[in-house]
Amino acid sequence: MMYVTRREHFSSAHRLFNTAWSDERNQEVFGKCNNAAGHGHNYYLEVTVAGKVNPETGYVVDLKQLKDVIISRVIAKVDHRNLNVDVDFLRGVIPTAENIAIGIWGELVDHIPQGRLHQVRLYETEKNFVDYRGEA
Repeated sequence: MMYVTRREHFSSAHRLFNTAWSDERNQEVFGKCNNAAGHGHNYYLEVTVAGKVNPETGYVVDLKQLKDVIISRVIAKVDHRNLNVDVDFLRGVIPTAENIAIGIWGELVDHIPQGRLHQVRLYETEKNFVDYRGEA
């Protein structure tokens, strides 16, 4: 099995808060990430596709096609947006890195041009990232 990864970048704002909780509880759990005005990140997204190398092309997936899918289905929807209010696939969830990765998976899983989606890796900071590989 071969694994091919495409990396993209986007900048977004969000606020971590649970509408079912009090302001005090939100502050206790989310701290500065609960700032009412929100805060931003420069995210890096890595999308990994698994498959066999096509003997006619030498590709697992055409990276230009994969790039186009990632840009149209994810980056165009999240870049320079407020993840709490502007992004349809994140409505109703707390936009943690974990939930963002799950949402991105849902946007991509049925649209990979060749191979199969293996992993979504989302860097929220240089030191903090999550990996999602779909439901177990």
